[in-house]
Amino acid sequence: MADVAAAGATLDSARAAAILLHGRGSNAGDMLSLAREFGQRDIAYLAPEAPRGSWYPYSFLAPLGQNEPYLSDALATVGAAFARLAREGYPPERVALIGFSQGGCLALEYAARNAQRYGAVVGLSAGLIGPPGTPRAYPGTLAGTPVFLGCGDIDSHIPLARVHETRDVLSRMGAAVSARIYPGMGHTVNADEIAHVSKLLAGIGAMP
Repeated sequence: MADVAAAGATLDSARAAAILLHGRGSNAGDMLSLAREFGQRDIAYLAPEAPRGSWYPYSFLAPLGQNEPYLSDALATVGAAFARLAREGYPPERVALIGFSQGGCLALEYAARNAQRYGAVVGLSAGLIGPPGTPRAYPGTLAGTPVFLGCGDIDSHIPLARVHETRDVLSRMGAAVSARIYPGMGHTVNADEIAHVSKLLAGIGAMP
């Protein structure tokens, strides 16, 4: 089972929680550093760390079988984080699932395969997993879950077509999807994306 780092508010005092998934070659600490930029101090952040810095060995566009059993293990790690939060009193609608790059792909794929109402789902420089033509008949509904997709138009790892497909699939599943494509931006995170994520986090578990 993956190690899990934590930051932000404690689970016995937080307004909401967020699961943060890092990219290939990165680590939990990088995601917790990004979380500080969100400016939401009453969120409890959990950041699982992938074995040897990678959730699965090949591109997210590779045939699904090539990334097994690592992909299934990674999805199980995300599920374990949700289970831990549920035991602490945080149902999925009070939890944001946020990932960058490989971690963003994992976040989006987990949400699609485990459709329910989440606090928010964020894929930064990311898309659903699988080669072109992968069937996307995921069961269930995302029931109005706010989803944010952010990606540059010259990202060398994430084809724009996959971002658009992800937007369309999750919208059909009942998510409220906002997708932003940034001209001239490569494989990184910008200030506008951070502002969008911060706004999503501010809305989870807030008093009406």
